Amino acid sequence: MLISKMAAEGGGKEMNEIKTQFTTREGVYKLLTHSEYSRPNRVPFNSQGSNPVKVSFVNVNDQSGNGDRICFNVGRELYFYIYKGVRKAADLSKPIDKRIYKGTQPTCHDFNHLTATAESVSLLVGFSAGQVQLIDPIKKETSKLFNEERLIDKSRVTCVKWVPGSESLFLVSHASGNMYLYNVEHTCGTTAPHYQLLKQGENYSVHTCKSKSTRNPLLKWTVGEGALNEFAFSPDGKFLACVSQDGFLRVFNFDAVELHGTMKSYFGGLLCVCWSPDGKYIVAGGEDDLVTVWSFLDCRVIARGHGHKSWVSVVAFDHYTTSVEESDPMEFSGSDEDFQDQMIHFGRDRANSTQSRLSKRNSTDSRPVSVTYRFGSVGQDTQLCLWDLTEDILFPHLPLSRTRTHTNVMNATSPPAGATIITNTSSNTTNGNNSGANTPGINSLSTTLPRSNSLPHSAGTTTANNTNKASSGSGIGSGIMDSAIATGVSKFATLSLHDRKERHHEKDHKRNHSMGHISSKSSDKLNLLTKTKTDPAKTLGTLLCPRMEDVPLLEPLICKKIAHERLTVLIFLEDCLVTACQEGFICTWARPGKVGLLSSQNQASSPSGTVV
Repeated sequence: MLISKMAAEGGGKEMNEIKTQFTTREGVYKLLTHSEYSRPNRVPFNSQGSNPVKVSFVNVNDQSGNGDRICFNVGRELYFYIYKGVRKAADLSKPIDKRIYKGTQPTCHDFNHLTATAESVSLLVGFSAGQVQLIDPIKKETSKLFNEERLIDKSRVTCVKWVPGSESLFLVSHASGNMYLYNVEHTCGTTAPHYQLLKQGENYSVHTCKSKSTRNPLLKWTVGEGALNEFAFSPDGKFLACVSQDGFLRVFNFDAVELHGTMKSYFGGLLCVCWSPDGKYIVAGGEDDLVTVWSFLDCRVIARGHGHKSWVSVVAFDHYTTSVEESDPMEFSGSDEDFQDQMIHFGRDRANSTQSRLSKRNSTDSRPVSVTYRFGSVGQDTQLCLWDLTEDILFPHLPLSRTRTHTNVMNATSPPAGATIITNTSSNTTNGNNSGANTPGINSLSTTLPRSNSLPHSAGTTTANNTNKASSGSGIGSGIMDSAIATGVSKFATLSLHDRKERHHEKDHKRNHSMGHISSKSSDKLNLLTKTKTDPAKTLGTLLCPRMEDVPLLEPLICKKIAHERLTVLIFLEDCLVTACQEGFICTWARPGKVGLLSSQNQASSPSGTVV
């Protein structure tokens, strides 16, 4: 219906044409038709009433150099293949493992990257009836089934992920709005669990499982109202971002079980969420057709992006194109061809060096930097959008104006005039954080990029931030952790997690909404918990949900129709990006310069795509 409407509005054939390549400043991305993965018969799947197609990757460190493995679900089926990417054509006749389920459907899955080897992988699979299965698709074993009798939760599993750094802990969210922490070594019990309240805050509560012996679930989180649609761990694993059907993004300190900050969608539910590579920004998308960029440090919306014509189903950062440039802006001379060659080389260099550049910057570095974050989104409108988050958005020096804040290919290539940023780690007056120590980056990446609160702020901005602190600092301060909470959290958070030497129990969370520890002798107390409904009309125009005219509006670098059915997957890999649609086709798009022999063969045997 939506596509027909688009055509009727004047797009016609051009709007409905499926793109097989597109151009950004790095060069041309090309669809590799021979690298398409699907069910072996390649027949489009009838997606009516089925759960979204999802894709998971893992590298098993195979000595042959072909260690990438792919898992995807289509309807009642689950497939596990060797992923050959841009190197060789997909061989769909030889899945390593294939499973067909009866009475339920796979909804999501996640590999444990810590334990993966060429001989064994641990794959978690969530199901529409609420169960979670642990399988090894290489050994073809089914290790365990969690919530088998549906005594813990009867609703659909919406997201499942291994806890970062752990070989045995995993987190599961459900359409009920609940989230559960499991340990693969423990059983679920033969009776419904009884819970004891551990912590309660604004529109969330956390309970421990009351039992004589340790059993699953270890923790039960109740978050917001309606389904908890997705969650994502920060790059260092210490923070957890959740998006719910009530339209709220909630960011928690996972170990301390404390609320760090919140954001409200413009309208409707939020469906997807992701973190920037350094943990400084979170992007969420959903039923308002927007992508919203939220600052972890400032706990506020810093930009919105409008390009989709329907719900946004996936957002993801491109770690290989996101960059921190430590030199002056590039200067180009010569012909247009020379310019294009230099840009392709520039993009390739950035993709290879992003992580090292982010890692080596430290708090004493005061050299000028040019910051560009690349992220992408796909939606039910069958379109792929790529976005650049540039320093004129991250660090505005001038009052906002529509002409400044719309980003495009050219102003994303180099910073705007007068926008040189100097890191000043001694200036922390805006939100009172300790030199960014609680930024959830990789290897203490909190100082890899300039902090927005080290820049001059207008009186209005300062007042807004102070108001935020005053309004969200209610309840017992996070510096005072009840000993029972500390003991309880430690019991669960350290079962199999990697050592976390930096504990943030004292001064790092000025904005938490904790109400302290409330002991409970009976699970009946669960029914006494009250939820405060947030009136959407009252949040619009506040820091939770700024008006459209109050924050910069991003325009996509590219916005292309790439499928016939709604898109459900977007994953950025080093040599390519991967998309999937509800028909069950998983597509590989080679990055500029990564096409190789396979693509040459593809282009000879398939119609050329449209480049716009």
